[in-house]
Amino acid sequence: MPEALDTPPLSRRALLRAGALGIVVAGSAQVIAGPAYARAPGPGYGPLVPDPAGLLALPAGFSYRIVAESGRTVLASGEPTPSDPDGTACFPARHGFALVNNHEIDGGEPFGVPQLKGLTFDPGAYGGTTTIDVDHRGRRLREYGSLAGTHNNCAGGVTPWGTWLTCEETEQRAEGPFAHDHGWVFEVDPFDAGANAAPVPLKFLGRYAHEAVAVDPRTGAIYLTEDARTPNGLFFRWLPPQGYRGGRGALRGLALSKGGDTAGRLQALRAWRDGVPVGDLSEAAAPGTVFPVTWVDVPDRLAADTSVRRQFADGQVTRAHKLEGQWWGDGGAYFVSSYARFDDGAAAEHDGQVWFHDPRRQTIELKTVFGVNPDPKAEGGYDGPDNITVSPYGGVILAEDGAGLSHLVGVNGRGHTYPLARNETGEGEFAGPVFSQDGRILFAAIQSPGLVFAITGPWRC
Repeated sequence: MPEALDTPPLSRRALLRAGALGIVVAGSAQVIAGPAYARAPGPGYGPLVPDPAGLLALPAGFSYRIVAESGRTVLASGEPTPSDPDGTACFPARHGFALVNNHEIDGGEPFGVPQLKGLTFDPGAYGGTTTIDVDHRGRRLREYGSLAGTHNNCAGGVTPWGTWLTCEETEQRAEGPFAHDHGWVFEVDPFDAGANAAPVPLKFLGRYAHEAVAVDPRTGAIYLTEDARTPNGLFFRWLPPQGYRGGRGALRGLALSKGGDTAGRLQALRAWRDGVPVGDLSEAAAPGTVFPVTWVDVPDRLAADTSVRRQFADGQVTRAHKLEGQWWGDGGAYFVSSYARFDDGAAAEHDGQVWFHDPRRQTIELKTVFGVNPDPKAEGGYDGPDNITVSPYGGVILAEDGAGLSHLVGVNGRGHTYPLARNETGEGEFAGPVFSQDGRILFAAIQSPGLVFAITGPWRC
C-alpha cells in the first residue's frame, strides 16, 4: 500500500441535478443568495440581452464573432472543423493570437480530427486538437490540425514555456479499433509543427481519466484533476526528477528517456481536518474552509491492472466527484469539483465547488460553493461549473455544464457572481474560456453544436 509522505497536520449533463447559491472568492466573508441577488443591482455588466441570432446572449455593449464552427468552417487541409470543442489555450503571436482547441471526441461524433501523416498517435481514435490563428480583433485567419489520434480530449493546461498540455478523459484500453492504451497527457506546441510530430504520451503523468492540468512555474510541479466515479476521482501532483528543467521539448525528452514512463513522482492528495483525513471534498460546505494537505505516492501510475484511483483504500486519499477544470493563478492552482451527490458516493451534496491549492502553504481552500439548484432551467441560479480560467480583471470565469440553462459565470475578486453569457442554442455546455494576453478578448466555446466565440466588450471585472 502507498505511504503518506508526511505526518498528519496537527490541528451532468444527463442528470437533472437537484437553490440558493452560496459563494465566496479570494477571502471575501460574504455569502450571496443566488436567485434573490440576481434581481438586485450588483457586480458584472448588467442583464443578458437575448441574441436575435439565437446563439449567445451577452450584456449590453458586448459582441461576439464566430471563430470556428464544427462542420461548417474548414481546416487548412480541407476537412471541416471537428466536433465538440472543449478546453482551449491562447498564445500571443505576430498575427494576433494562436488558440489550441481540444476536441472531446470519443468516436460517435460526425466530424473527427483529421489524421494527418506524422501527427496521429492512434489511427483508431478521432480526438485531438486544432490550432486556430486569429488576428488582434479575434477574426479567424486559419485553422489546422495539431494533434490527432487521441481520445476524448477534454481540458488541459498551459505551460510556463508557452505550450498546451491536452488531456485524454478516458481509461480506454488497446482493444477493438484502438492500437494503444489511452488516458494520457500530450504536449502541443502552438507554433512548431515539428515539435508535434510523432506524438508522445507523457506516461509519467499517469494513465487515468484526465481532465485538466496546471504547472507551477517556480518548481515545475504539475497538478492534475481526474474526472471519474465509482470511486470518485483524485487530485494529483507530479514532482519532476532531480536535474529536470522545464522548457520546450523537456517533457517529451523526459518521456522518451530511459525510465521515462515512471520519471518523477506521481502523488495523490490527502486533506486533513483536525488531524483526521478528509474522505471527500464535499465534506466542506463553508467558503473559506482550509484543509492542510499531504501527498501519497501512486503505486502503479500506468494502471497496468487496476485503475489508479482504485489502488487506494478509504482514508488514504481524499476524493471528489467530477474534478474538472483547473487554472494556474495567484501563485497556486484553482480547481473545480462540478457537483456532488450522495448517490455518487459523496459525503454531502452541492452543485459546484472551486478550490485553491497553495503549494507554498500546502493547503487547499474552498473559494466558491454552489448550493443545490432546485430548478436549473430557471434564470438566476447556476450549477455544474466545469472549465475555469483566471480573469486579468480579478476573480475567475466558470463554464457551466449543468442541467437546463448554460452560462459563462463570472466571480469577481470580492466573491460576487454575475452572468457573463448564456447559451441560446440549447442546453449544450460552455467550455474552454480563456482571455487573450491583452485582456481584450474572451474566447469560449459551446461544445454542441460546436461553436468557438471571440467575445469583446467593456471589460472591467
